[in-house]
Amino acid sequence: MRLLRFFYNLAYPLVLVVMLPWLVRRMIRRGKYRHKFGQRFAVYSQRVRKRLSRPGRIWVHAVSVGEVLIAMKLIRRMRERDPSCEFVLSTTTSTGFALASEQRTDWLEPIYNPLDFFLFTRRALDIIRPARIVLVEAEVWPNLVCQARARGIPTALVNARLSPRSESRFRAFRFFTAPIFNQLDLICVQEPEDVQRWISLGVDRSRIVLTGSIKFDDAFSSQRQARDFQPLLRHLGIPEGAPILLGASTHKGEEASLGRALLALRNAFPNLLFISVPRHAERAIEAKTDLEALGLKVQLRSEMRDTQEGASAAALGRPDVLLVNTTGELRDWYDCATVVFVGKSLLTARGGQNPAEPIVAGRATTFGPYMQNFAILVHGLLQAEGAVSISSEEALPGAIGQLLRDPQKRESLVRNGQSVIASHRGATDRTCDALRIGG
Repeated sequence: MRLLRFFYNLAYPLVLVVMLPWLVRRMIRRGKYRHKFGQRFAVYSQRVRKRLSRPGRIWVHAVSVGEVLIAMKLIRRMRERDPSCEFVLSTTTSTGFALASEQRTDWLEPIYNPLDFFLFTRRALDIIRPARIVLVEAEVWPNLVCQARARGIPTALVNARLSPRSESRFRAFRFFTAPIFNQLDLICVQEPEDVQRWISLGVDRSRIVLTGSIKFDDAFSSQRQARDFQPLLRHLGIPEGAPILLGASTHKGEEASLGRALLALRNAFPNLLFISVPRHAERAIEAKTDLEALGLKVQLRSEMRDTQEGASAAALGRPDVLLVNTTGELRDWYDCATVVFVGKSLLTARGGQNPAEPIVAGRATTFGPYMQNFAILVHGLLQAEGAVSISSEEALPGAIGQLLRDPQKRESLVRNGQSVIASHRGATDRTCDALRIGG
């Protein structure tokens, strides 16, 4: 292990220099690159250093916004179970740091994670002197975990995420990654099959605990009273019980793909309405242009804000597509849908958006083939027949049409999908148990 770390630390500065132009461009593009820049090298202001040096803190690391949300859920639960717990929350990105900064309290201090060069990680550990380190999802840094182990600091990876791409890379370099993973005292995994996957990477079975996903732990309890959009649909001339296809968090090109599916399904479902909710509302005009180029009549949601209760369908005209270009309404529109297509999963938009939300809302859920951001959940959903993966744009009309025709199939998808998500209930407490926090 010492030899591997020697070569890692030898190569690290060279790689950093090679990547420096790209990193600088990226930081400038994202903005705020000067903000607390010294923290990347474990250089802290006197105020921050004083707060960090309070002994016994738990150091939690979460790379960006998604991981910070998971980290905060775990931190709050640890604090509930043991009010004496205090935390340092480190992030890598400026957006993650901004979110973490909103959570700053007397018992939580946000910082930027130091670069994983032995001088910087050693300095950070000297200052923070954490009682333990908790890494969220996929952030295993060789110098940090090895130096922590040398100091006797328990280190855990929670909500461990292992994409197929990462797994193949780790397996190819197992001679290097296995010794690093075995520096961890604990790996909390999300799914039963993950246990064997981590073992296959050389991790000792005694270090692996199945906890479920913290992200989906409280999926059902976070439900809220949805706004009723049925009167608005009636005003548009959409008859009660008409089938509705909802494109949730769609990205560039996906609105047109679903629009073509709508045209292909029109003969079989003459009352079918397509509701499109782009992931970024500022894309609405672009999406509207794409849909109108197909000959579809598009109604913008923003143009209906001033519609009175008594507005008639004739006044508004019955559209083929309702394009929701207002923010914060997606969850409310789920209640109107018959079938939901989850965006960022088709064509060039890849990675996927969260499929749990429409399933929790009780809607039959579909998505394209590119759902890498939620690979573990999607794998479980497809195994349990709790969602439908549609292989291509050409397959959209057939798959969606089948669901529109078969209410029993839709009910089965929802039931199975909700069962998969419910299996993660209690994941946060199980993670706390594994970390031996309170309880």
